Amino acid sequence: MGLFDLFKKKKESERAEDEQRMDRGLDKTRENLLGRMARMLVGKSKVDADVLDELESVLIEADLGVETTVKVIRKLEENVARDPYLKPGELEAHMRKAVLELMEPKAEEPVAEASSGLKVILVVGVNGVGKTTTLGKLGLRFQQQGLKVMLAAADTFRAAAIDQLKVWADRSGADFVAQSMGSDPAAVAHEALQKALSSGTDVLMIDTAGRLHNKVNLMQELSKIRRVLEKLLPGAPHEVLLVLDASTGQNALEQARQFTAATQVTGLVLTKLDGTAKGGVVVAIASEFQLPVRFVGLGEGIEDLQVFDAQVFVNSLFKTV
Repeated sequence: MGLFDLFKKKKESERAEDEQRMDRGLDKTRENLLGRMARMLVGKSKVDADVLDELESVLIEADLGVETTVKVIRKLEENVARDPYLKPGELEAHMRKAVLELMEPKAEEPVAEASSGLKVILVVGVNGVGKTTTLGKLGLRFQQQGLKVMLAAADTFRAAAIDQLKVWADRSGADFVAQSMGSDPAAVAHEALQKALSSGTDVLMIDTAGRLHNKVNLMQELSKIRRVLEKLLPGAPHEVLLVLDASTGQNALEQARQFTAATQVTGLVLTKLDGTAKGGVVVAIASEFQLPVRFVGLGEGIEDLQVFDAQVFVNSLFKTV
């Protein structure tokens, strides 16, 4: 069982609540996508070249991106080749199938086993995406599962980031490691890992600066942190979570390109999915980078940081009732 699979063991009632949260979180995205599709299909009963051309524009405008949209259109062409005539709801069903096929390959790929010793999670992303809050919420959830957690504040460029993470550590009862503002982030990571190894910690989560994705020197700093961790504990970090703000649409996609090129990202977190009409970017990112989406943010509460389920997401995205 993977480390994040600890959060998937839920009662039926809790799973139903997760689905309801996803439905609410995707309200604007769903209205945007299905509303455009409905207008496009007025007076049409067949999926022909003209319909596919119009649908291509709709998907791009819904923030699925050009590359992912082309993949969806190709799958649709295959699905409707035998019977292009539409009955009510059939296009949505074809879309649901095509999108799910693009998102599923690694959606359930587990992280390293929790039972095999200390696990180190490095959390990266630009300023303002909800990175520190995501880290704090995950730390609390690990604590609730009975694991010993340590949070490390390697974002040493902002005193507020250190203070914010300390609040989360106090709230959850997690151990906390920080140095003064302006300290070497790699030194913070090194100190934290030493303490985690000597204290029987199960999960060490390291916050990093909100690096601008076009700053080469800051990306090099990320690489330095990785080298320090690997030297002290071979295999660390075991997970590199890239946190992206879903409400920024294609900008989030570009950030994903830059970060995956600069460091070995292993999983994604999409925050602020609630309240945005740009949730289609989740499909684009999962499809283009073939990385598992670990969590999505659907609100402010701990429970609103939801383990991502591709089937639940796609069902909600194309829910017509």
